[in-house]
Amino acid sequence: MSLDIPISRRTFVSGATAIAAGPMLIRRDGAALPEGLFRLGVASGDPLPDAVVIWTRLAPDPLHGGGMPQAAVPVHWEVATDERFRRVVASGAKQATADLGHSVHVDVRGLRANHIYYYRFKAGSEISPVGRTRTAPADNARPHNLRFAFASCQDYQSGFYTTYAHMAEEDLAFVAFLGDYIYEGAPNPNARRTHEGTGEPLDLTQYRNRHAQYKTDPNLRAAHAAFPWIVTFDDHEIDNNWADEVPQDPELQTPEAFRARRIAAFQAYYEHMPLRRRSLPRGLDMQVYRRFRFGDLASLHVLDTRQYRSDQVDTREQALDPALTMTGPEQERWLRDGLRTAGTRWNLLANQVMWAQNDRTAGPAQTFDLDNWDGYRVQRRRLLEYFGSGHVANPIVLTGDRHCTWVCDLRPDFDDPSTPIVGAEITGTSITSGGNPDVAAFHRTYDPIMAESPHWRYIDNQRGYVRVDVDRSRTLSSLRLVDTVSAEQARIRTAAEFVVENGRPGIASVTAEPASRVPA
Repeated sequence: MSLDIPISRRTFVSGATAIAAGPMLIRRDGAALPEGLFRLGVASGDPLPDAVVIWTRLAPDPLHGGGMPQAAVPVHWEVATDERFRRVVASGAKQATADLGHSVHVDVRGLRANHIYYYRFKAGSEISPVGRTRTAPADNARPHNLRFAFASCQDYQSGFYTTYAHMAEEDLAFVAFLGDYIYEGAPNPNARRTHEGTGEPLDLTQYRNRHAQYKTDPNLRAAHAAFPWIVTFDDHEIDNNWADEVPQDPELQTPEAFRARRIAAFQAYYEHMPLRRRSLPRGLDMQVYRRFRFGDLASLHVLDTRQYRSDQVDTREQALDPALTMTGPEQERWLRDGLRTAGTRWNLLANQVMWAQNDRTAGPAQTFDLDNWDGYRVQRRRLLEYFGSGHVANPIVLTGDRHCTWVCDLRPDFDDPSTPIVGAEITGTSITSGGNPDVAAFHRTYDPIMAESPHWRYIDNQRGYVRVDVDRSRTLSSLRLVDTVSAEQARIRTAAEFVVENGRPGIASVTAEPASRVPA
């Protein structure tokens, strides 16, 4: 997708951290506004051909509830076609209220399709950093290409967000974030960066503080300010391996306590993400599965594999229960209907946990993580058979969670290599989660299993993200890896590339860097 307005990426990112200085001039209800209102930066998301959501949150004291007075505060916003705001095309004001943590979500409408815009906010006498966003192509457009990135799993305690410093300098239409935006773990005194608080977050204030801490990272803020994000959650935004109303440890969390925790976590998640009003939580429920179209080139189907899933089972035999569901029946119908009627050349699924069978033990014995689709085998086979039914054009599943890169062919029966390949899955690695990896130990464990798993095409356990270039003949996914997450700066390289060809299910080719270039 070509850019409508040329801009120096380095100039934009460096300028995105600037905040206009000045005294607090506007008072409300007799109280002066605190200084440093825009410490969490700005973001945009959920791009449509004529609209995009822009976001900020007033939080002068981010790690202690936000530091705002209880009164509502008017926040003015502007959207322009130039970064100096000489050509403002939309503007208005919105009340930042205490019940939403003084967050602001503006669904800006009436914009031009496939166009770059700049936006900013003002409260009191402070002006926010400038954000850059772009709309999607018109539904009936025939774009030649689309470039985006996807990422997941950014445990603050596992390292620095060196990856985002490089991502922010890319030329991307959007970023798809596939889950584990925050981690709910208690502070680790031995970590290079320590979580705030004294334990796991349980209530709204604690989840707000945890989200705010993550957004104090300047590289994460820069990546948010550079592109619109399309987000979905996985488990750590609430509690590890939760399933619907069941926590990881039901013997330690009562049903009532976990429901209250889920409500608080969803509320804080919405307050910190550039989501539309339709995603505002209503009690226990939050609507996050949704669909985006980029002309006739690609559809992005965003999944939710936590709210509606059956509780995890304990054995592979139990995983064959046809009643088990990862998505719930309503979301499955929505997905099947959307895949069938998409009308685009490519169908991309923004998904949390691995679809491909993932044995963890070499030899005849098999071991599986049943929190993944390996624990929901009947539904998985049903959907993969649908992939191969002729009703779905070029399905590619984009996955997070694994803290590793796993590139796979998808087939309804992974134990029978003679069954047809019906799609591809690219499981991307983590931003930081897992820290700097032991690459040699990883390959000692998994190379023998890969030899027994013909649907595995590439594996790696280093940190980074995946950049995806979609055109009318192929999809090229580039694995972008950083050398370290234990230092505040790192080099980045393209470690491997994976091609899926139009009309040919599965991974057509894998090109990897020489092993000698992989850091120890």
